[in-house]
Amino acid sequence: MAFLSDSKISSPKRPIFTSILANTALSKVPGISGAGSSPDKTIYTPTLDAELIVNGEITSMPIRPNTPTGCPTPATITRAMMQLCGLTPLFINAGLEYTPTIPTFDLYGQAGGDPRKGDAVPDAKSLFQRGKQLGTLLSTLSDMLVIGECIPGGTTTALCVLRGLGYSARVSSSFADNPHPRKDEIADAVIQQLKERGITDTLGVVTAAGDPMIPAAAGMANGFSGEVILAGGTQMLAVAAVIKGLGMCLPKIATTIYVHDDASANFRETAEAIGISPVYVDPEFGALGHYGLARYCIGEVKEGMGAGGAMYLAAAMGHSPSEIREAILQTISSYS
Repeated sequence: MAFLSDSKISSPKRPIFTSILANTALSKVPGISGAGSSPDKTIYTPTLDAELIVNGEITSMPIRPNTPTGCPTPATITRAMMQLCGLTPLFINAGLEYTPTIPTFDLYGQAGGDPRKGDAVPDAKSLFQRGKQLGTLLSTLSDMLVIGECIPGGTTTALCVLRGLGYSARVSSSFADNPHPRKDEIADAVIQQLKERGITDTLGVVTAAGDPMIPAAAGMANGFSGEVILAGGTQMLAVAAVIKGLGMCLPKIATTIYVHDDASANFRETAEAIGISPVYVDPEFGALGHYGLARYCIGEVKEGMGAGGAMYLAAAMGHSPSEIREAILQTISSYS
């Protein structure tokens, strides 16, 4: 299979890779997110991943960049691509519970709440406007904006937003065994509240049911004048649905084959309903001889921290599939 599902990609002269960091209270619900060693510690994952990408190591906690089963975090893939491309990523704080340990562009958002207990993102409209201002600023510096994300629990908030906007979505998970019953239980409760409150407008749904990343990313896409790549899986489908709901031009989504072909979700069908044709990367991790990377092929982790978009960007900048795979393998092997 080809490395990219679509070979028609532009060659940016001044690309910028960004990743939006945020929290949602749903990541603390047992069984929802596999992003931390315990549900309460999931809130630290965005900063730990950003530390790894910026510094080459996790510096604020004595942990290694692997899941308990030995699967490398997607941040190691993004780190490898930033090193290969000679890029410095821009991290954006859309709403973290704590002060990050690496430099970020702060949108002054609040961490997302539990949508079953009230509005999850009361400042969604402000985050959209601040994201738009940032996108406009980045337009003066770049011709391609790649927007990634790191928000544990984000596939569940994405599910709530997608269903709140009328899409029959099933979303992926960082777990190999997708916890659909738990996610559906939460989404059903949230959709019932939306109906009772009569909320149907796009940003109203995000305010009630979403997370801080979604309006920030939609705003950035709205403000940027060049080519926008949403780097991610089902979370970025939620962003695309919001962009469509607001009557904006739909950007491109770049993800991994592990999300695109996830049989436990309906990524392709949801993308088609939104009106978007995602590009996916097939890095053939199963053929690299690394046990942890091979776990991506059985459905663990799949995507995160813009990893799919980072590989897409490396290809757009002229790096061959073999160069990309070798950079990933060397980077990940250095943590073994």
